[in-house]
Amino acid sequence: MAGALEGVRVLDLTRVVAGPLCAQTLGDLGAEVVKVERRGDGDDLRALGPPFVPGSEDSTYFVALNRNKRSLSLDFARPEGAAILRRMAARADVLLENFRPGTLAKYGLDWPSLRAVNPRLVYCSISGFGQSGPYADRSGYDFVAQAMSGLMEVTGEPDGAPGGGPQRVGVPVADMFTGQAAAIAVLAALRHAERTGEGQQVEVSLFETMTALLQHPMSAWLNAGVLVRRSGNESHVAVPYGVFSGSDAKLVIGVLNDREFVRFAAALGHPEWAEDERFRRNRDRVANRELLLGMIREAMATRPRAEWLERLRAAKITSGPINTPADIEHDPHIRARGMIVEVPHRGTAGRVRVLASPMRLSATPAEYRRGVPTPGEHTDAVLAEWAGMSEAEIAAARAAGIV
Repeated sequence: MAGALEGVRVLDLTRVVAGPLCAQTLGDLGAEVVKVERRGDGDDLRALGPPFVPGSEDSTYFVALNRNKRSLSLDFARPEGAAILRRMAARADVLLENFRPGTLAKYGLDWPSLRAVNPRLVYCSISGFGQSGPYADRSGYDFVAQAMSGLMEVTGEPDGAPGGGPQRVGVPVADMFTGQAAAIAVLAALRHAERTGEGQQVEVSLFETMTALLQHPMSAWLNAGVLVRRSGNESHVAVPYGVFSGSDAKLVIGVLNDREFVRFAAALGHPEWAEDERFRRNRDRVANRELLLGMIREAMATRPRAEWLERLRAAKITSGPINTPADIEHDPHIRARGMIVEVPHRGTAGRVRVLASPMRLSATPAEYRRGVPTPGEHTDAVLAEWAGMSEAEIAAARAAGIV
């Protein structure tokens, strides 16, 4: 079955997380992706471990972000290598890059240069802070973007509480959201190019992406002058909403309106709570937060988590266990939905297991056509197809240390 992006050629010059995730997303949807890697070790993410895939030099981090790609080893810092890349860009639909702004201009691989050889090209630049502005020349990592965007200031336990203080999210959400934002922007630009024949430069940055995600805290400040404070796992605006413990394990519960609270109180065996003036309305529950939470914790400590989850599901109360990766691997819903797939890899097992795409398309579903490549694995084939190079030209480039 043809993918939604079949026929779209993506030249991927990115490394680490945000760019590779964007490229993998496009590849899952059917695009032909060529990953251009540094000669030798390739993408820095390959070495970012432990853990590593048994029998290989690839980190488990790398294999999570680099399926559905072919790998080309090329030194484009040399004029001959840059010339090859320009030939490939002339045949590409999309180019992805995440170098520091201005770097690729030194090699004639910036947007104005490549636009001259391919007016239809969608040129996507992913960076820490964007292509202009006072921070443009700064390097940007996920951790810094989480801090500067304000995300860390609203994440974590309140000051004065055990473990209080700003916290980063446990996965690189700035990289991941930026990668997905880049994919969305590229798709929009491809639609424009299809309609008009005109390519364009697409800019996405970690700092701006994360700032845009802070819609509620920023709106509270910009429109009401209110600073949203850290609240740990609880909600500022709803009670009960957070982490609770059964007699054996923890779970999360979310109750967002008064109708749900009536059902919740009954499920806990205390229907009278819903008639108590201190708890009848959500605003009352927020005002009497600690009193109510203490009563809930006392009640829930009497039964195991599984029993509470069954009662809460029967009452249609949003709830769930706090899972580890081991739990997720065996989760019946994850298995039924096919969220773990196998793709080829050079490790001793010959395959690796990775998470599937969350995008479900009925007519053109995501596919896993290619595994995770070795550095430069497809160099000869890509140079022949994308740059039109002969066997003799490829051999000469290899002898010169360009590929």
